[in-house]
Amino acid sequence: MRVLGIETSCDETGVAIYDTAYSGGKGLLADALYSQMDMHADYGGVVPELASRDHTRKLLPLVEEVLAEAGLTRQALDGIAYTAGPGLVGALMVGAATAHGMARALDIPVLGVHHMEGHLLAPMLEDDAPEFPFVALLVSGGHTQLVSVEGIGRYQLLGESVDDAAGEAFDKAAKMLDLPYPGGPHVARLAEQGDPKRMRFPRPMTDRPGLDFSFSGLKTHTLTTLRELQSKGALDGQTRADVARAFEEAVADTLVIKCRRALDQTGLKRIVMAGGVSANIRLRERLAVECEKRNAKAYYPRGRFCTDNGAMIAYVGAQRLAAGECDAPGQMQATPRWPLDRLREPSACKTA
Repeated sequence: MRVLGIETSCDETGVAIYDTAYSGGKGLLADALYSQMDMHADYGGVVPELASRDHTRKLLPLVEEVLAEAGLTRQALDGIAYTAGPGLVGALMVGAATAHGMARALDIPVLGVHHMEGHLLAPMLEDDAPEFPFVALLVSGGHTQLVSVEGIGRYQLLGESVDDAAGEAFDKAAKMLDLPYPGGPHVARLAEQGDPKRMRFPRPMTDRPGLDFSFSGLKTHTLTTLRELQSKGALDGQTRADVARAFEEAVADTLVIKCRRALDQTGLKRIVMAGGVSANIRLRERLAVECEKRNAKAYYPRGRFCTDNGAMIAYVGAQRLAAGECDAPGQMQATPRWPLDRLREPSACKTA
């Protein structure tokens, strides 16, 4: 099957074409991405109405772009997949309506897929793809989850954030440090100039058993530290970098400690890390050290597939459409909240 994937869950418009006749990166025929980051940066975060309008403007031109890159016409497509959730409902509706309209015109199946399943399976687009089973750490802007993965659709949630996700914590820390949105890359860049020995921030919820996360306390600690330094007139450029370094190391250590526990608890030797925060270099370095201690291996998607993208949606959609899943005629899906562990295994010849 040649499947068109459409991603419009938040502030990036992603489109790709995946062909199941090939595997890994070879199955990806073309992909394109448009980021709204500069537009939302003026507001310090995503403005849902602006995001929806921009998806409407950019989506169809990107579809034509990837078709041209793949050397295909619309008639050569065998199915269409789109992000049905979780995400911003208006943004999701743009992708859903476009996908259903195209599918109806072309008389081909269409399927709404789970955004986080896309992230979870994004490493399958690489030549060195992980085999099942494995543990997955999903760290995107709005989600921090540890999942045991037995196969496609066979997911057991091991732990998740009880408040702010890691990506949200980075964004809020960036705002405290007067850094632009999105916060993760800017905090990491400033942290490179910081002294790792000057400050140590708490590693939240690592002093108790379990695999859940909490970053609200770390956020509060960062804010309190900055206010105290400012009241003393000690908040210069180097100190801001030191705070950024302490914050980044606390997040990285917390995530890796929980990953270590998940590997020990499941007895597995493979771990996937995906989502925007997975691009953080310090986090990858710390996880590599832990994996080496346990004779385990970590897998990541390539850099441009860490953040939201159409390729991961095309891949997941291709696997499920090939198994016979599809939306019922005219039944568009837009599900802002959609727990990952409610997904099921691909089942032949059944509508979603």
